[in-house]
Amino acid sequence: MNDVKRFSLIKPTLETPFHIDFDWWKFNDRDWRVYMRSLLCSEHQEALAEIQDDQKVDWIDPVTAEVKLVDGVQHILMSHCARQPEFLTQQTALVEAIFRMFLTNGNTPMNSQELGARLKRPAETILKTISGPRVYRGLRPKSS
Repeated sequence: MNDVKRFSLIKPTLETPFHIDFDWWKFNDRDWRVYMRSLLCSEHQEALAEIQDDQKVDWIDPVTAEVKLVDGVQHILMSHCARQPEFLTQQTALVEAIFRMFLTNGNTPMNSQELGARLKRPAETILKTISGPRVYRGLRPKSS
């Protein structure tokens, strides 16, 4: 069985849902947990210094009430650090803001229009940025 993901020949539109493709991080030999740890607030960077990178915890999606198994560090990001006013501001760079938005919503797929509304940025700019040939931080269209 071939697990290699193929790029779609269909060009994404404003309605195409995107998400963080954590397999992209693995395929590109990137340790996303190290990057996620860097996003923790100073309180949790110190408190979680000894936590294992692969520890999983249950998380309840506030919209669907679905219980999902998530990375422990990601859970702390979603439940505390992402709620801090400095985590996501209007000054946050676009790719970083999109990435952080997906972290805060449990990586629930969103299209460029939804991202634009939440981030108060133009949907067309978001689409151009994350739908090009270069993949930024694993931001990719969600395959069905």
